[in-house]
Amino acid sequence: MRLATILLGDKERAAVLVDDKVIVLSDINRYLNLDHPETLFELIQPEALATFGNWWGSVDVERLASDLGHPIEGVEFGALYRHPRKIWGIGLNYVEHASDLLEKAPSSEPASFMKPDTTIIGPRDPIKIPNQSERTTAEAELGLIIGKTCKDVSEEEADSYIAGYTTIIDMTAEDILQVNPRYLTRSKSFDTFFSFGPEFVTTDEIEDLSELEVSTVINGEPHRKNKVHNMTFNPHHLVSFPFESDDPSPGRYHFNRNTWSSRNPGWRYR
Repeated sequence: MRLATILLGDKERAAVLVDDKVIVLSDINRYLNLDHPETLFELIQPEALATFGNWWGSVDVERLASDLGHPIEGVEFGALYRHPRKIWGIGLNYVEHASDLLEKAPSSEPASFMKPDTTIIGPRDPIKIPNQSERTTAEAELGLIIGKTCKDVSEEEADSYIAGYTTIIDMTAEDILQVNPRYLTRSKSFDTFFSFGPEFVTTDEIEDLSELEVSTVINGEPHRKNKVHNMTFNPHHLVSFPFESDDPSPGRYHFNRNTWSSRNPGWRYR
């Protein structure tokens, strides 16, 4: 499935994407007298997502899209959700990107950091450049969304704990970071420094995760790109590693800094 959050007035509502149509879950509930969760964070909880996925596999999707679908061109997407308990980031996970920052890529353990949920914005929302920075960069990322509570999970088990994937734009006040690596949290925690979405793609939609290509695109033109198989630490290892000592709940996510940075990513700055 391809899921998203769309804006309906001042409300954010879960929706399913079917080709070029968007079906809002609240419309499905009214139309068929059902009670599916109507926000994405509620929907991706383990039992709710499994129940909805089974139901979705049993319905006539084309007819549902014809009866309830809205053209995707007229839809405004929001952040997938606003308040995860944790956002884990994995830094310098490509040798090429590490050299771009004049850093050495970690080889024994992943470099990690966290971001507060006050950084979250939706696709195409303005990015506010902090007054303290003269060089803020943006990077496209692969986001992994945890689907159920896990701890002491092996790399072999990790796939069963991933609910889905999404796209992320991660901002860094790079000039602040280069003053001192201990300023990493500060350099990444300014408001609007985490663009989240627009699509949540369930794992069954991805045939080969290692072949996914992540690109930073500026005004419709690819700026940098890389593939998951070029990561120093693969996604399943990255799920296992931080959660050996953590207790992540559903809806938490972490992401991998897997493309080079762009100082002019084509998003609205202010």
